Parts: sequence; structure tokens; C-alpha cells
Amino acid sequence: MTTKDVHPLLDDLEDTREVVIRRVTEGDDGLVAIWRAAAQDARLAYADWCAAPGAPMHATYLAAEDQADAALASLHAHAEPRELAAARV
Repeated sequence: MTTKDVHPLLDDLEDTREVVIRRVTEGDDGLVAIWRAAAQDARLAYADWCAAPGAPMHATYLAAEDQADAALASLHAHAEPRELAAARV
């Protein structure tokens, strides 16, 4: 199946606004768990890029870092200052 085959299938799916969180630390709320998972993914992508430099790995790292940045921005937009201090990695 090619990308051209997949896109029409995805376009027909209803957006349920649900997020699947792969890793949750006990006590984290949803936004913190999403940010921690995204930050971990970005760290792993960076390590992969360092181990195998090149444009595809760099693009993968940048995409992962963008996701972590977006998760952090969402966390900042919805959290109280004391919650942010407690969520630091």
C-alpha cells in the first residue's frame, strides 16, 4: 500500500480528538504524560540521528522535537505555575 492509497482512507476517518499515551508515570496528568512521552521520543530520535547522520534521520529528529515543543506549549497553556515546577524531568 502506498501513501497515495492511505491518505484517502485517513481522510474518511472521523477525528475523535483522542490521544493515545504510550508511557504514563504514576501521578502525571494527561498533558504531562504526553509531554514526557514526546520529549523521550525526541531524545531517542536525536540519539538515532547522532548514530546514523543523514537527512532522513535529521528530519525524524526535527519532527519528534516539534511534537515535544507542541506538547510543552500545550502544557504551559493549561497548567498552573506550581504544576509546571512539579512536572520537570
